[in-house]
Amino acid sequence: MLIQSDFPACSKKDFRFLDIRYLNGPNMWTYNPVLEAIVDIGELEDYPSDTIPGFYERLLAWLPSLIEHRCSYGERGGFLRRVKEGTWPCHILEHVTLELQNLAGMQGGFGRARETTERGVYKVVVSAWHEEITLKALYLARELVLAAMGFDQEQPVYDVENAIGQLRDMIDSLWIGPSTACIVDAATARNIPFIRLLDKGNLIQLGQGACSRYIWTAETDRTTAIAESISRDKELTKSLLRACGIPVPEGRIVTDPADAWLAAADIGLPVVVKPSDGNHGRGVFIELSTREEIESAFSIAQQEGSDVLVERYISGIEHRLLIVGGRVIAAARGDSALVTGDGVSTIAELIENQVNADPRRGTTENHPLNLVKLDDAVKMELTHQGCTYDSILPADSKIRVQRNGNHAIDVTDSIHPATADLAALAARVVGLDIAGIDLVVEDISQPLAEQGGAIVEVNAGPGLLMHIKPAIGKPQPVGEAIINHLFPDQNQSRIPIVGITGSHGKTTIARLVARLFMLASKRTGLACSSGLYLDHKKIDYNDCANHKSARRILMNRTVEAAVFENGFNSMLEEGLAYDSCQVGIVTRIEPAQHIGYRGIETPEQIFKVLRTQVDVVSPTGGKKDDILPEAMPTIGTAILDAEDPVLIRMADLCHGEVIYISRDPELPTINTHRREGTGPTRGKRVVTVRNQEILLIDGSTETPLARLDELRVETGNHIVETIHLLAGVGAGWALGMSSDLIKTGLTAFLQDQEGHPPIYQTLEG
Repeated sequence: MLIQSDFPACSKKDFRFLDIRYLNGPNMWTYNPVLEAIVDIGELEDYPSDTIPGFYERLLAWLPSLIEHRCSYGERGGFLRRVKEGTWPCHILEHVTLELQNLAGMQGGFGRARETTERGVYKVVVSAWHEEITLKALYLARELVLAAMGFDQEQPVYDVENAIGQLRDMIDSLWIGPSTACIVDAATARNIPFIRLLDKGNLIQLGQGACSRYIWTAETDRTTAIAESISRDKELTKSLLRACGIPVPEGRIVTDPADAWLAAADIGLPVVVKPSDGNHGRGVFIELSTREEIESAFSIAQQEGSDVLVERYISGIEHRLLIVGGRVIAAARGDSALVTGDGVSTIAELIENQVNADPRRGTTENHPLNLVKLDDAVKMELTHQGCTYDSILPADSKIRVQRNGNHAIDVTDSIHPATADLAALAARVVGLDIAGIDLVVEDISQPLAEQGGAIVEVNAGPGLLMHIKPAIGKPQPVGEAIINHLFPDQNQSRIPIVGITGSHGKTTIARLVARLFMLASKRTGLACSSGLYLDHKKIDYNDCANHKSARRILMNRTVEAAVFENGFNSMLEEGLAYDSCQVGIVTRIEPAQHIGYRGIETPEQIFKVLRTQVDVVSPTGGKKDDILPEAMPTIGTAILDAEDPVLIRMADLCHGEVIYISRDPELPTINTHRREGTGPTRGKRVVTVRNQEILLIDGSTETPLARLDELRVETGNHIVETIHLLAGVGAGWALGMSSDLIKTGLTAFLQDQEGHPPIYQTLEG
C-alpha cells in the first residue's frame, strides 16, 4: 500500500512522510507485518537529540516506559542512553511509535530506522498488526517528537494520555478482543497460521485451505445452529437436562405478572424471574419472595426476552464452568458487589466511589469486572433490603448492591470431579462443543446433588475473559484448550505450499508444480501472473502474482495444495501472504530488472527482498498423511539454481534442506553439495542433466527420471527452458512425489505449452 503525504516540502524542522507501505506478511525486514515509511526530515538532519535543549528530559517525562527499550546496547535503558548521547529523529520516531502502540495494548517490538542515499531521507519500519492503528500511532509519534523538540513552543506540552486514548479506542473498535486474542496467541504458539476474515470483529480463520477452522470468539465451526438455538431457550434446555438426570430448578414460562405470582406460589418461595432466552445475566432477578417483587421483575425481564421464566431459587453461589471438547477447562465463582457506609454518602455515591472506582471494572473486554449501573436490577436489590439509591448508610455498615454480578474468582482447582462430569454432560446434551455452564452451589468442591445445587443455564459463545483475567486467582489456559480441541494434531493446520520467486521463469515453474499437485489428486490453488486457478479452472484473468490473490487461495476451504508466484515488486511492497512453505524456489536473479524500482539501488537490496522466500522455508516440511500419495518429508526445502553465485549465498539462510538445480552436473558447487551435505539442515540432493538425461541425485545415488530429447520429441515442446523444468522436478521430489508421477506431469505440462490450447483455458468456466 502507498500513502502520499499532503505535507509541504520539508524545508523546515518537520517530518514529511513520502511513502507509507503496509507489508502484511514476511518481508525484507522481518517475518511479521510492518509499516514501512519513507520519511524526509529536512532541517532536522542537523539536529541530533543531544543538541536540543530539554529534549531528553521531556521525552523521558512523557514516556517513562521507554526505559524498557534496549536498542543497540542490548540492555534496559539502552535507547534512552542513545537519546542522551545523540541520535537522529527517525530513530526516535521509530521507538515512540512502538511505545505508543504498546501503551495502548497493541504489542509488537520490531523497529528499524535506516538512512537512504538521499540526505535527510530515512526508512522507518515498525511492527504493524493492524494498518490503520499503526498509521495513527506513527502520526501521533510525529506530533509527540516535534513537541518534545520544542522548536515552536515556549513551554512544550503534549497530551500523552489523549494520544494513548485515541489508539485504545481504535484498538477496541478495529482489533480483535482479548478473548479471541488468547485463542490466536495459543494458535501462534503451536505454529498454526491465522487470517482475520473481517476488518472488524472477531471472525478468524485458523489454518489454511482445506485444513482451516473458523472461530468467532468462543464459537467455532463445530458450534451448530441447533445447539445454539437450544441453549437460548432456557425452558427447552432444562427439559433436556432433566431428562438426562441432571439437576435443574423446576419452573415454567409465565404470561403476565399475575401468572408469574401464581407460578411462584406453586413452585414455592423464593423464586428467580428471568427472560427465557436472554443472555449475559440481563433481566435476571434472584431470591424474590413478595408479589410486588415478582410482578415488577416480570415487567423488566419481559423487555430482555420473548418469554419470562419463573423457577425455584437455588440457595448458594453462582459459578460459571467453561467446557471445551467435553472437558471442564476453567471454573469461576461469582461475587457480590458490596458497599460500606460512611454516614455521609448515599448508596449511589458509594457505588461510584467504592465499587466502580475499582480499576478492574470497566466497559471494555480488558476489564474482568463490569461497572455496576444504577438500573432496575440494582434498584430491586436495594428495595429487597429496604433501601433506595438515596439512602445514607451508617458508618461501617455493609449492603449488597449486586448479586453475582461477575464470575471473578477462579476456582478451577477446587471443582469436584462429579460436578465437572455433570457440567460436561450438560454441554453434550445441548450439543455444544464450547459451552458456559452456570450452576448454583454452596461449595464447588463437593458433589452438586448432596447440596441441592443445580445447573441453571447452558450458554453458547461463553465469555472467556473471566478465565483469562480473573479478579482473584490464576488465569487458565482456555485459548490453548480451544486450539487443542480444534487441532488435536499440530500438523493438521497447514496445506503444502510452494512459493516461487526470482527474475525469470516463475510462471512456467508455478504452472508445472500445480500440474504435479493435480496429478497427485489434490485440489490445487495457483496464483500467478497469468491468473488465479482452482485446479484447471481459471477464476481470475488478471495478474494474480500478489498478496491478495494468494490470500484468496489460502482462504478457500476446498484447496488442498497451493502454488504461489511471488513477483519482486509484490514482495517489496506487500510481503508474502504465508508465514512458511514446504518448498521455496528462487530462479536466477538479474539485478538490472529491479534496480531503480521504489528506491532499490543495489544488488544487496534485491538480495534482501528475494531472500524472504528462502527465509520462510519451513524447518519441518509438514504433516505425514494423505495430502500426497507419498508421505510428505519432515523438512522443508529450498530449490536454488547452482549456476547463480548469489543463490549459492542464499542457501546458507535456509532453515530446511537445499536442493540445487543445474544444467551442468560437474559444477563445483554441485559436486561439493552432493558429496558433503553438512549438518542436519543441509541436504545433498541435486537435480541436473547429463547427456540429455534428467537425473535425481542423492549423494552418490543417481536416478534417471526422463530424457529431455525424448520428452521434447514426444510433446513437440522446445520452448520451456531446461532450468525451469529442473526447478519443477525438484519441487515434486522435495514433496515426496514418485518419479513416475513427476515424469507424467512433465509430459502433460509440455504438451500443454506447445501447439495446443492450454488446458487451463479449455476447461475454464
